[in-house]
Amino acid sequence: MRELCSPLALAPEEMRQLDRVACNRNRIRKRDSLFWPGDPFTALYAIRLGTFKTVVLTEDGREQITGYHMAGEIIGLDGIGNDRHASQAVALEDSEVCVLPFDLLDELAHNVIALRRNLYRFISNDICRGQSMMLLLGSMRAEERLARFLLNLAQRFQTLGYSSSEFVLRMTREEIASYLGLKLETVSRLFSRLQEEGLIQVQGRAVKLLDSTALKRLVGERC
Repeated sequence: MRELCSPLALAPEEMRQLDRVACNRNRIRKRDSLFWPGDPFTALYAIRLGTFKTVVLTEDGREQITGYHMAGEIIGLDGIGNDRHASQAVALEDSEVCVLPFDLLDELAHNVIALRRNLYRFISNDICRGQSMMLLLGSMRAEERLARFLLNLAQRFQTLGYSSSEFVLRMTREEIASYLGLKLETVSRLFSRLQEEGLIQVQGRAVKLLDSTALKRLVGERC
């Protein structure tokens, strides 16, 4: 619930109401799905432990990964518009989510102005992340896409209080390729190239960023 609540100065009674909304937890085994396309939308899900990918099917039946979600983040927003989920959420490891029934959350947000505004802010941020992903896929070279992906993960791990330079990738190379709009062979080659250039160190799914400054320069970020 951190993304919804951390900026708010909620009164003790308001916090108790929010706790009651988020009292149920579900455990999802690795590779099992939390929801599927077409499932009725009833709740948002705050990831307490683990990671998820969200997937949609293209017109020709291929899977396209649209999101990579970590602990502390909320998934399920795709169902708000039509009351049905448009994507599939798959656990990349044994995970646990807090279930936030949307009717109860919406009612509480109606009564707690600060929470309502923050819910709107959260939905807006989700839209902006989607727009950033479209920019990444539409304007960046393949090497820049992978560098941006790694830097984004580093920032998110740092937010969770973990190392921003060493982490384990929960997605396979093939899944990363789908997410970045690249071919598997391209992603494998880029990992090797970045390692040869001394920017990263890769051992299986374990990645160490050796030169974050150079990676930021690669994607045009100010250091």
